[in-house]
Amino acid sequence: MASYIVVGGSSGIGLSLALRLAKEGNKVTVFSRTNPEALQVDNITYVDWDAVENDFPVDSLPQQIDGLAYCPGSITLKPFHGLKLQDFQKDIDVNLFGAVKSIQAVLPILKKAEKPTSIVLFSTVAVQTGMPYHASIAAAKGAVEGLTRSLAAELAPASIRVNAIAPSLTDTPLAGRLLSTPEKQEAGGKRHPLGRVGKPEDISAMAAYLLGSESAWVTGQIFAVDGGMGSLNRG
Repeated sequence: MASYIVVGGSSGIGLSLALRLAKEGNKVTVFSRTNPEALQVDNITYVDWDAVENDFPVDSLPQQIDGLAYCPGSITLKPFHGLKLQDFQKDIDVNLFGAVKSIQAVLPILKKAEKPTSIVLFSTVAVQTGMPYHASIAAAKGAVEGLTRSLAAELAPASIRVNAIAPSLTDTPLAGRLLSTPEKQEAGGKRHPLGRVGKPEDISAMAAYLLGSESAWVTGQIFAVDGGMGSLNRG
């Protein structure tokens, strides 16, 4: 039985991932600000933690960790002239510094593991595909992609793999205002070559694969799970 840490596992992609891993028979420790009823299942332990406001509660970590997924994110969409430095700081705090805190906390345990381990981070399609109004979040997630590749190189000798997933618009609470009506959902779907927006399960399936042993020869990669948004031109 493997043991995984999911940070930000109380909703959206993180919740979907935690439930998937638990259903597969793994032990999952979720670090998040809320503890929804959906997490009240066998094999899941909840720890209250705010990735921005607090130091990582290392005393709550299990003795065995086979993988870490850092799932918190933000969606700051504004014209560049309307962005303040505080907007950039907030996105950096949530997406980059929270990931750094989490990785540094679990790394000593990952290094002691008897078998290869894995770290999964999250970027966005907007890093590699320029999109208007995405300057702040794309900058923060671009830093996450740089962290992913640098850590993958540094930790490879310790058999710790590091990869990231770059989704497009996904139907989660975080994207609620962008998909709040059937009309918005239809319009969002039409922007994607596959004709729909993403579901949390689309993304968590890739995250589970990257955490598990089936991806044992994969590291330093940014995987686009985006309905074709980032690579296909239907014009």
